Amino acid sequence: MVSIASEHAPEAVPALSVPVLAVIGVGLIGGSLALSLKRNGVVGKVLGISHDPASINKALELGIIDTVASFEQISQADVIVIATPVSAFETVCDTIKPFLAPHALITDVCSTKKQVIAMARRSLGERVAQFVPGHPIAGAETSGPQAANAFLFEQKQVILAPLQENTPEQIHLLTRLWEACGSTVSPMDAAEHDRIFAAVSHMPHFLSALYMYSLLGADQTDRKFKYAGSGFRDFTRIAAGPPIMWRDIFSSNRDCMLEEITRFQTCLERARHMLESGDNDAFEAWLAAAAQARRDWENPPL
Repeated sequence: MVSIASEHAPEAVPALSVPVLAVIGVGLIGGSLALSLKRNGVVGKVLGISHDPASINKALELGIIDTVASFEQISQADVIVIATPVSAFETVCDTIKPFLAPHALITDVCSTKKQVIAMARRSLGERVAQFVPGHPIAGAETSGPQAANAFLFEQKQVILAPLQENTPEQIHLLTRLWEACGSTVSPMDAAEHDRIFAAVSHMPHFLSALYMYSLLGADQTDRKFKYAGSGFRDFTRIAAGPPIMWRDIFSSNRDCMLEEITRFQTCLERARHMLESGDNDAFEAWLAAAAQARRDWENPPL
């Protein structure tokens, strides 16, 4: 069972200990979480579960997990992290429900929350109180256990979208786990989460992938790629992300994505009109506003 205990004085920060952690989907995020918690001495044993034998064996070889486990062995776990694509989430919940220990805490790392919560409610039923939804704001264009990084979550944000059934103790435990990885944890309503991340996470990937795809049928594509520089590299980097994961993200956050696409189309038409009409003053003002917003984001004014 998870314990938060200390032999020190009452004012000391209690030690955090998770005897058995189970990670379902040992890729970039799940693998990095396991490595980080291991590095910080938080977990005793890590069970790994995956439908991909090559992936799970690589995770074992790299020391990300200690045991290749079956779903039945979930009964041993104190904390269970579901780190699969959204499309697999409900099936995983269906499968683990019969084996959950009464004290086990379940969380996820999915980039959308409303649909995931709806799936959890359908699948887990009365056991949904054991599920605390989460979303670490970290990632890379690489994937698989070989991409796992024990330092991935340092100085990153993690969003929790607790259910009304969750207890303060569960939320506190999950907060402590992410803080042990060097993250800053914030609570957020699931609907607000999906609106915000459609704008600042999902839409940028959508546009990067769309632009990259648009070049595939363009004239002299190979020649254009030959002369592409750092701007092209930076803008298109995230287009190399896992297609299945991003397909699921766009699909599970469809309504918010469609709102963002409509907003972007309006901006694109205005910019096209400025360029076509030769309104250079308006064009410069638009570019200046965008540049200033980018600078302010990276270095907020005092």
